[in-house]
Amino acid sequence: MRNHINTNNKLSLIGSISLGTGAMIGAGIFVLMGQIAELVGDLFPIAFIAGAIVVCFSSYSYVKFSNAFPSSGGVEKFLNKSYGPGTITGVFSLLMYVSMVVSQSLVAGTFGAYTLRLFPERFATYASILGVFLLVIVFIVNILGNKVIETTATFTAIIKVLGIALLAIAGLLISGFADITGNYIPKNAEELPIGIGFVASLALAILAYKGFTTITNQGGDIDNPHKNLGRSIIASILICTVIYVALALAVAGGLSIPEIIKAKDYALAAAAEPVFGKWGIWITVAIAIVATFSGVIASVFSSSRLLGMLSTMKQVPSLKKLGNFKNPALIFTVSLAILLTISFDLTRIASIGVIFYLIMDIAIHWGLFRHLKKEVDFLPIIPLMAIVMDVVVLSAFLYVKYISDPLVLFVATIGIILMIASERFFMNSHTDEDGDMQMGMETNNK
Repeated sequence: MRNHINTNNKLSLIGSISLGTGAMIGAGIFVLMGQIAELVGDLFPIAFIAGAIVVCFSSYSYVKFSNAFPSSGGVEKFLNKSYGPGTITGVFSLLMYVSMVVSQSLVAGTFGAYTLRLFPERFATYASILGVFLLVIVFIVNILGNKVIETTATFTAIIKVLGIALLAIAGLLISGFADITGNYIPKNAEELPIGIGFVASLALAILAYKGFTTITNQGGDIDNPHKNLGRSIIASILICTVIYVALALAVAGGLSIPEIIKAKDYALAAAAEPVFGKWGIWITVAIAIVATFSGVIASVFSSSRLLGMLSTMKQVPSLKKLGNFKNPALIFTVSLAILLTISFDLTRIASIGVIFYLIMDIAIHWGLFRHLKKEVDFLPIIPLMAIVMDVVVLSAFLYVKYISDPLVLFVATIGIILMIASERFFMNSHTDEDGDMQMGMETNNK
């Protein structure tokens, strides 16, 4: 999270994998477990494996982009390389940005849901207030500077990854491996065609892995980025898959599916109690608090800088118009996360985030396949397969939400329309008579 000035200060491959794994194993896993079980019943551990397979195909494009164009710009750089500066790049960059802010809101809500396990049930409605409290604390940490951010994020990431891994292993050793060939009881079973709930659940599983995209922002900080960025992405996905599946099996061994669904916002804490007793709840909640704190710090840092970069490149309006603040991008990002946290429950927050992310992900694959065949060496069939998988998963997820919670589709649609309209209007505001967009810096090196 700092600018390195010589090779000795560069991140090693192992260091990059550590940071990437820390970013991926976020607090989302604490709440997504219950949401996935709600859709697929006993098959929810398998959903994490299937989700990892989809993510492996999806990561191919990011690996190729990272190897060819290593940059601290990450996803925005890739979109710009594919589509050039303008409305398309702006819209998809905003989708990425908003999906990151939605993730912050999801993590903040998770912090509230787990922290409240330590209090009587009459305090259950205070989860969003605790989430806002976390976002305010993270805002303070971010304005203290990069050194404080780096030290805090590194320390909490180590505790988080080790804690979740130990929780999964201990749960498996004590409860044994769950039977994942039992009852298939998706929510709305009488309304959903057989299997569509499982396909839809992969969207949420993908959300648990999407943190790998933050590794692409290490281009300016990693040693030998043309090789190590791609290696770091692959290794981080493999490590996370092992931990997620082990954790899912441990939860399945400790709770029945109805119990997991009932406690979906704090499933890991509920699963820890019958296995470890009251201490299990305390330990799980402690890990969840550290994980949420770590995850929000990293996400707020990355997303606020993405917004700042988009402003500098004139892909979005100048943030200076918000007032004479030291870090307007940070203020706007945390404010938006707070608004989402108090407006939606965890299930809806996750749903909106995954819709935005999958649309952006499809744009990454299409950009590589359609526009960069001459600049990047890749197998065209793989990004095409990634697009097909994303479209199938997204379509199933949208169908399930249409049946069970159409408000999610309404909010997501309005959000996308507003992004497209505002981006188009803004781009027209700095397009000259010759049709050239006057950008704030040279962004298209195609």
